[in-house]
Amino acid sequence: MPIRQTLGKIRLAKLASRCPYRLLGLMLFWHIAGCATQAPPPPAKGGVYHTVKPGETLYRIGRAYDLNYAELARVNRLRDPNQIHVGQKLFIPGAARQLPVEIITPTDSNVTIPSVPKFSDLPDNAIIWPIVGGINSRFGRRGATFHDGIDISAQEGTPIRAIDKGEVIYSDQLRGYGNLVILRHAGGLVSVYAHNQVNLVAAGQVVAQGDTIAKVGSTGRVTGPHLHLEIRKNNVAQDPLLYLPQLCCRESSDIVDAERLITE
Repeated sequence: MPIRQTLGKIRLAKLASRCPYRLLGLMLFWHIAGCATQAPPPPAKGGVYHTVKPGETLYRIGRAYDLNYAELARVNRLRDPNQIHVGQKLFIPGAARQLPVEIITPTDSNVTIPSVPKFSDLPDNAIIWPIVGGINSRFGRRGATFHDGIDISAQEGTPIRAIDKGEVIYSDQLRGYGNLVILRHAGGLVSVYAHNQVNLVAAGQVVAQGDTIAKVGSTGRVTGPHLHLEIRKNNVAQDPLLYLPQLCCRESSDIVDAERLITE
């Protein structure tokens, strides 16, 4: 055994016999310092820290902040992206504020074979189309990603109407989605309106069916003006075409009839 190592053990033994609490404190300091050097948290410059809440996953957090979950795992030095815990702080590069992930992103998407929703799943009043326009993108998979709603084309500035009465639970800007409005309706339904030119309602406001809540725009990550509409049931994304009034004898890419939009 090297002489230096032997002398070190002798000194520690003497210290333990004279001041056991001092030795315990010194060992605790060494342990904390060692952990800190292994995985120091990234600096908060150019981003914010997000505190993980119940029900959140790295994938959902990444979607809310428009970041790939693998990039979040790399930035935060996570060996297993599936292993995050409530209360854990994750650094979100480029973010300006902490976002309500539970409100913004669905827990899942309903990818089962489409079927007509149960009567109990539908709101008391038949919902209406939010705008007049053609559907240029359906609900479903997009290669490696998933489209949680439908895209309805319309001219910039077209009024967007609430599909049913409800409460505004989110009205703000969001990366990727641009200007975004989210309404909570009865029966566990939520409707989402994205890429708006401007939002005309505020969080906490109660709206009636048909009220103008925003205007069609091209904010966020888009190629042209349109409305991205989502409908969620118990925070699971559903195909909006299963809930909106059916357009008899028309393809989904046809123009929505304005008279039908208003009367139904």
